[in-house]
Amino acid sequence: TTPTPKILSGYLTPHTVRLHLTADTKEAAIREMAELAARTGRVADVEELVRVALAREAQGTTGLGEEIAIPHAKTDAVTAPVVGFARSEEGIDWDSLDGTRARLVFMISVPEAAAGDEHLRILALLSRKLMDADFRARLQSAPDETAVLRVLSEVG
Repeated sequence: TTPTPKILSGYLTPHTVRLHLTADTKEAAIREMAELAARTGRVADVEELVRVALAREAQGTTGLGEEIAIPHAKTDAVTAPVVGFARSEEGIDWDSLDGTRARLVFMISVPEAAAGDEHLRILALLSRKLMDADFRARLQSAPDETAVLRVLSEVG
């Protein structure tokens, strides 16, 4: 078997990928993503992670448009950086500026002490790659987790 590529500095792993979000609201999606992140053992407090991510949403939506949302949280509820990715078939209303429903959702969680702008670095890497329509289409149509990870390995 080929080793899993290190994706986003190893913050995104097979444990943090879900092909189908069951959530149908932004709040439920963030909770589902927090629970996904917890599978890595890097989340000390799921409730607090959800609270911080929702507080961040209240400052302004993380729905970037083009069917993408990237909620993020900087909190000691996580012990190390973790990035999750999930897809939503129907899409979730994320108050995106262009009105599209989020179908590709990434959640970035970093500890308070994480090198100042680590989450911004990850955000920039992801955002740049997600501007590519072909990349988004391949991410949307990847048939299984292995294929999703292969597409995501292009992010860096």
